[in-house]
Amino acid sequence: MMRPIIAPSLLSADFSRLGEEIEAVERAGAQWLHLDVMDGHFVPNLTFGPPVIKALRRWSQLPFDCHLMIEPCDAFIPAFAEAGADIITIHAEATPHLDRSLQLIRSLGKKAGVALNPSTPESAIGYVLDRIDLVLVMSVNPGFGGQSFIPSAVDKIGRLHALIGERPIDIEVDGGITAETAPLVCAAGANVLVAGSAIFRGGTGEAYGENIATIRESIAVDGTSVNRAVA
Repeated sequence: MMRPIIAPSLLSADFSRLGEEIEAVERAGAQWLHLDVMDGHFVPNLTFGPPVIKALRRWSQLPFDCHLMIEPCDAFIPAFAEAGADIITIHAEATPHLDRSLQLIRSLGKKAGVALNPSTPESAIGYVLDRIDLVLVMSVNPGFGGQSFIPSAVDKIGRLHALIGERPIDIEVDGGITAETAPLVCAAGANVLVAGSAIFRGGTGEAYGENIATIRESIAVDGTSVNRAVA
């Protein structure tokens, strides 16, 4: 049995000192770093691109989990790979050629993920299961941090867990993850938890450690265990 991976979303970090925030959250127990890339087109917000990710790469050896909320995506995938992304996740809704896009990510030596918006059914990945390493379930509508968890995501995670079967595919969930919602998604089959405001609340390394511990304790108290393979 393996504990769920905690992947803090840097979207909720202090952008004026991202390097220091990365070091602090890593000391606090983060296992991946989730980087939300938004283009102001596919989602109604702008964040950062490959140059920022490249600059941040020297601050940590943790896996960089890059969530591309951009459309189109194929032309930019090589730049994110070169910048230091370890996992590149694209939206099923953002490309007409999902299979081709996933092949491109893997050809660059990176792990390939597919993100599903709340209204997108799990069947969208049915024909690319052998091309992916991760599926990201959005439990909020993408574009902004601090939104409330959408409860229907729990059932979707359960259906994905059944669809994936024994394949070594991680199930990640992003949006509204707290000590209250983490046990629900883990019980359904998620093994990677993205959390932003719930982790970066407090603004200090000590607070980040307490926040991560609270999420972990909520899962342990609930009795949830996850045995999906993780990197």
